[in-house]
Amino acid sequence: MCIHQLNLLAASNNLPISNFLGKQHPIEAHHLSSICDIMEKAMVNGDTCIIRCILVVFQVVFKFFFSPQTERNRDIVRRSGLLLWQLLMAPRDQICSEIQKEVCLAISSGLNILYPGEAEINNLLKLVLTEGENRNSGLSQLRDVILTNLAEQLQNNRFGSEDDDHYRLNDELLHYILKIVVRESCVLITKCQTVSKDDFQRLLSTVPAASSCLRYLMAVQNHLLSNTILIKPDDNDDSDSSLQGETLKVQELKTSILSLATQILTGCDEVLEMLQQVTTALINSDISDREQRLKGLEQITKATMLGHLLPVLLTSLMHPNLQTLTMADALMPQLVQLVLYTSQTALLLKTQSPVFSELNSSPSCAPEQKGKQLPDERMLEEKEEPGFLTGLKIPAPWAAGKTVETVHPVRDNYKFKETVHIPGARCLYLRFDNRCSSQYDYDKLVIYAGPSTNSRKVAEYGGNTLGYGSRSVLGTGWPKDLVKVEGDTVTFSFEMRSGREHNTPDKAMWGFACTVRAQESSEDVSGGLPFLVDLALGLSVLACSMLRILYNGPEITKDEETCQELLRSKLLQRCQWQVEANGVISPALTPSPSPLPLTIEEDREFTYPSDVLVPPVGHYYDLPRIRLPPGIMIKLREISGRARPQFRPSIK
Repeated sequence: MCIHQLNLLAASNNLPISNFLGKQHPIEAHHLSSICDIMEKAMVNGDTCIIRCILVVFQVVFKFFFSPQTERNRDIVRRSGLLLWQLLMAPRDQICSEIQKEVCLAISSGLNILYPGEAEINNLLKLVLTEGENRNSGLSQLRDVILTNLAEQLQNNRFGSEDDDHYRLNDELLHYILKIVVRESCVLITKCQTVSKDDFQRLLSTVPAASSCLRYLMAVQNHLLSNTILIKPDDNDDSDSSLQGETLKVQELKTSILSLATQILTGCDEVLEMLQQVTTALINSDISDREQRLKGLEQITKATMLGHLLPVLLTSLMHPNLQTLTMADALMPQLVQLVLYTSQTALLLKTQSPVFSELNSSPSCAPEQKGKQLPDERMLEEKEEPGFLTGLKIPAPWAAGKTVETVHPVRDNYKFKETVHIPGARCLYLRFDNRCSSQYDYDKLVIYAGPSTNSRKVAEYGGNTLGYGSRSVLGTGWPKDLVKVEGDTVTFSFEMRSGREHNTPDKAMWGFACTVRAQESSEDVSGGLPFLVDLALGLSVLACSMLRILYNGPEITKDEETCQELLRSKLLQRCQWQVEANGVISPALTPSPSPLPLTIEEDREFTYPSDVLVPPVGHYYDLPRIRLPPGIMIKLREISGRARPQFRPSIK
């Protein structure tokens, strides 16, 4: 199978052979016709060896050497496609799995040649997605090969390219893929209850492997999220057209993310419902390996879309670029439902934990103690219910500290310098390894309380007590207890100044190793929360963040910022506003007095006269008017220079 190896090598874009094959001239139509003749004859004779060879030739030809420009070439392509489809749809007893795999690879390699239009490719993908598992096993295998290839192309072009639209399928096909992923996830979870004990152990050894449909959804999700979160606009190009183009692109990406996130959360809702049913059934069952199945259920769940899609989506939705009112308004109902499912299922699994049982088990004196409790304490205890976090230790990654160490053993002229910074720490605690040693006491470590060697010196250590080199240590020797350094930053500087003597063993030149923590007591660092508990907490945090966005409402617009002084005006705040039928806000015809204090000094509190409630008849009262206090009117007349009109009585 030398041609097959050539094809595999050509698939790598980094090898010189790929560039060489890409520069070759396309083959003539009659050559491809001869290849089809050989294939037809081999199919009639049932020669599987020749069939496999021709299938590999098809893969190379479609990928590098053929371009269907003329009508004759298109006829040959149609003939090739019919031969490949005939092999693909052959009954399983007439074709071996190796040939079926090669057929799928050939069709995938020539996908754009065999199906030149977008509509044709979409029809093919719709066929393999809807009929793949029911009609023929070859269709499902072709689906897996095509989606795997598209997923790899999307991963290689994660930050955008001209081929994005080709690799990203339309919403209808994504919906079909998501339905398959949901069904696969539900089937996988159901197997935890239905398969035998031996099959369940074999199932645990094969997960978490992602199917081709799930891999493609992961690639699409990562592609959209990467382009929305990681891509920054070009600072050098500040033209209006560039900014407008960037805005439109980001808006399109956010719309695509919202559509995909809605579908993923809906699918996860269905999978979590199935997980809850299986968990309840296992808890209530009396099978012998019930505990093992409940423990393995978490590992199986990680192999579904809950483990491959949901955590990445939740983390990305916390990014400021995606914390929008549109996202919150659309996703909030689904997030609340997912929080309920995950927390309930995590609590179900927690009830089977020994820690939970110990916490719930009460000693023999419990009734007497409860009888002695105060009424308020008894009321509080009755209201408290154990949650899914009961008995769990929240991981504290900062408690593990950071380890700083040299090479072991140190070599001649060796120099080492490293700074550790733990934000927010009032002081740092250093714990040294008991194997710390250097050949001479001037081969020493110096510790500084700050970001550089110009900072305040805290201590210095060197030498060994093993009887080699200087046979002594610097000062009191390498510390056995904790070393406290004030501040949140410490710098280590080690230098090997002496040359190694021939009789000095490695243990006398071991160097040093030190663990830096922000707290004095070394806590037991948890290996992490159970998967469903972690998922429930992540969903809860995202739901709270989205709820805050909904509570704050739309962002302040530029017009509102411009009119801030006007909106803060006490004069306008004294006006009673009303909403017209067309949605326009205007002052009411009969305003009511405002409770706000007047900003202009007056002798007495102003009150509206009673005749304001009944406006006089006249065309000049068609527009709503605001009746102002006398003090304000006097100031306005002084500023404007307009005197109050004087009305003279008419002379009869």
